[in-house]
Amino acid sequence: MAARTSRDSSGVTRSRAPAKPRLPASLDLATADDHGLEDESTFRALGFVDLDLSGQAADGVEFTQCRFKGTDLSGVHLDAAAFTDCLFESTNLANLRAENSSMIRARLTTLRMTGVHWINGALRDVTVSECRLDLSSFRFTTFSGVTFQGCNLTRADFQNADLTGVQFINCDLTGAQFSQATMDGTRFANCVLAGVGGVTSMAGAVIAHQDLTTLSYTLAGALGIHIEDPAGE
Repeated sequence: MAARTSRDSSGVTRSRAPAKPRLPASLDLATADDHGLEDESTFRALGFVDLDLSGQAADGVEFTQCRFKGTDLSGVHLDAAAFTDCLFESTNLANLRAENSSMIRARLTTLRMTGVHWINGALRDVTVSECRLDLSSFRFTTFSGVTFQGCNLTRADFQNADLTGVQFINCDLTGAQFSQATMDGTRFANCVLAGVGGVTSMAGAVIAHQDLTTLSYTLAGALGIHIEDPAGE
């Protein structure tokens, strides 16, 4: 198995680009009647297009080489689910709850993911682009080769997550929580970091210089440092 991360000459953990999902040249179309979510069900090489699967629940379901487009998965409850080599586009995952679940080689683009709870799971080789992830939670989840780009992550919760080597690019992380997270080599570039929690857990993170000013005030507050302007200014 390839190493999750490597280190540069200065000893800083270096991020790696997520591997792309491996999809077949063609997919059969899924239907709501034949492909609803049931315990221990397996779906392979299927296109879930414009389906309403909202509010369903299943344990041990597996999706392999599947594409989701325009599908409603809001309010779905999953336990021990697995998504491998999957593509998500313009799909609704709001308030989806997944525990002990994995996502490997996946690409998520322009999704509504407000309130998603992905707890005690694993994300490996995942790219998340232009998604709304406010109020989401990834507590106790392990990330490897993951990039968030252009995402709304306001008040997202990464408490106790392993974010080693994760990249946050052009993301709004206002009020996000990183308490007790592992952040060796976690990279922030052109991100909004106002009011983030657990800032003292950011040891080993790499932050673009233009993002540092806002974070420095949060860090000072966490350490009980009072910053005052010179008199008369």
